[in-house]
Amino acid sequence: MHKEPNTQNVSLDTLFELSEFFKFFGDTTRIRVIHLLLSGEMSVSAIAEKLNLEQSVVSHQLRILRTANLVKPTRDGRKIYYSLDDEHIGEIFNTGLAHILHKKKG
Repeated sequence: MHKEPNTQNVSLDTLFELSEFFKFFGDTTRIRVIHLLLSGEMSVSAIAEKLNLEQSVVSHQLRILRTANLVKPTRDGRKIYYSLDDEHIGEIFNTGLAHILHKKKG
């Protein structure tokens, strides 16, 4: 677990970056990919198969997630595997999910 950031003196630029960051979570397909990658590294074709999506759709969303540093690729020969970039991504996903589930119980 990481030390909590000091949120007292956050600049407007940093808050803008945060709002841009959260936009990457605003797409159901990307959320489904992140959810799947919580269980570990997967190839593009495996992700496409599990999510019942075209490989081109998955590749496009992975490119967007990679740009945002939410996922990272690892090459093994000709195959590329993707995983979450770091544990923060899973923590953010799980916190958001816990919030949604809490509100549904509520």
